[in-house]
Amino acid sequence: MRPYLSSYRLGSCLSQLNSLLRGQKKIAVIKNALDMIPDQKRNEYEKNVYSPVQELVHSGYAAEDLDLRQYFNFPGELEEKLLQFDFVWAIGGNAFLLRKAMKYSGFDSVIAKLLASDNIAYGGFSAGAVVAAPSLRGIEIMDDPNTEASNYDSEVIWDGLNLIDFHIVPHFQSDHSEAHLAALAAAHYENLRTPYQALRDGEVLIVDGEQGLRKI
Repeated sequence: MRPYLSSYRLGSCLSQLNSLLRGQKKIAVIKNALDMIPDQKRNEYEKNVYSPVQELVHSGYAAEDLDLRQYFNFPGELEEKLLQFDFVWAIGGNAFLLRKAMKYSGFDSVIAKLLASDNIAYGGFSAGAVVAAPSLRGIEIMDDPNTEASNYDSEVIWDGLNLIDFHIVPHFQSDHSEAHLAALAAAHYENLRTPYQALRDGEVLIVDGEQGLRKI
């Protein structure tokens, strides 16, 4: 299993991603953590401010969007689609909404299967990194678990993907609007003696089967 977990965007360790992917280039970008935002506003933001797909393309990858909403209740079709990619990149937004999309589409089960066979690698930043943990408990300090979006139920999913055995706190001690909330989340895990890693923007966690956990 080869997760690449970043606090903010691709982080400052792009060369490590190249090594992690072993020269492979095809990336699926999951943006469902932003499904509470109308499509028109999202498109305008990507055009004028930041596009995760274009960031990857400019870095030399073949990247395209993968909207999990198109696969709600169709996990078999999602698995066939994911087999076309070398890497999944889940971006930031609301971690609870992203987790629902992963549940409804069967992504959580499919990605576990593909990671176990080393057919794909998983990465994400902010919400995309947070959901890799065993649970989302404590992340309600940073993200609203009751965020609503079309075609999503109100029930909160607290289980994470369980790809790692610790929690992640993004934007810690960073020049980010959620830095103060990150400090509260880190203190929460500290008080509970819950294993966690706090990441500053620019930092990345790589969990390699041979080398173990590395923060770079």
